[in-house]
Amino acid sequence: MREFQQQRVLVSGGAGMLGSQVLLSVPDSITAIGTDLKEAPGVEAVGVDLTRQAAVEAMFAEHGPFTGVIHCAAFTAVDLAEDKPELAMDVNAHACGLLATACALLEIPLVIVSTDFVFDGNGQRPYREDDPVGPTSVYGSTKLAGEQQAFAAHPTGTRVVRTQWLYGPRGKHFADTICDLARERGKLKVVDDQIGTPTSTLELAPALWDVLRFGETGIYHAACEGQASWYDFACAAVELCGIEGVELTPCSTSEFPRPAQRPAYSVLDCTRLSVLRGKPLAGWREALSTYLGSEAH
Repeated sequence: MREFQQQRVLVSGGAGMLGSQVLLSVPDSITAIGTDLKEAPGVEAVGVDLTRQAAVEAMFAEHGPFTGVIHCAAFTAVDLAEDKPELAMDVNAHACGLLATACALLEIPLVIVSTDFVFDGNGQRPYREDDPVGPTSVYGSTKLAGEQQAFAAHPTGTRVVRTQWLYGPRGKHFADTICDLARERGKLKVVDDQIGTPTSTLELAPALWDVLRFGETGIYHAACEGQASWYDFACAAVELCGIEGVELTPCSTSEFPRPAQRPAYSVLDCTRLSVLRGKPLAGWREALSTYLGSEAH
């Protein structure tokens, strides 16, 4: 692997669950500048609206020159996106195009974080990067549009990293929520007919840096190893948190209808990333155990 010599990297979504971990995982040779619309404990992020061209240009002029960008900012409220499609498109797609245009002018690499929701979920094996896409939700459609706008604006420098089922420090997510509910209620129903891979930001953040520094233009899939249902994920989280006496019952998606359709099967084939890094991300149970046992949890 040949490292592109990075010196100053812009990380968007720096106050978010993933972006904050990316900022806390910066390689020694790099200075990272975070941006966001809000603040996060222990993380410095410059306020900027990445959906406005003037704001993006001002950011690059004031805080650059940048030698790379990792774009983690996104509209991730999957159900709310169904009611606010224009806002979701602005944040998830238009911002990607603006950042890609700015990166193309400087001829620097751009990493866009995307999602398993670009697939329809009807697959029978882990999705490869070149498999046909077919999002079934506004969220998935807008994230796919972001990929497309970035490649159109910066075809020689864009790397898209699709991931799924994220959890980690400084964010609201399934693992913490299910453990809190288990303690409060002692009895829960959890969907068992959606299959994916729980992925820790502690595992994903370093991988994003590797894709920026060593990766080639194109798409990478990045998730922890293995697969699970949400019920499997819940059982593991409750067990690893040491919560006893909880009754967890599997149920179908139809018992808990949501505004946005979720992929029934969206496991990602991460072979390309594993080859790039010389290793896969940790197994999902191992990564979950590490997170739940960390001081950050």
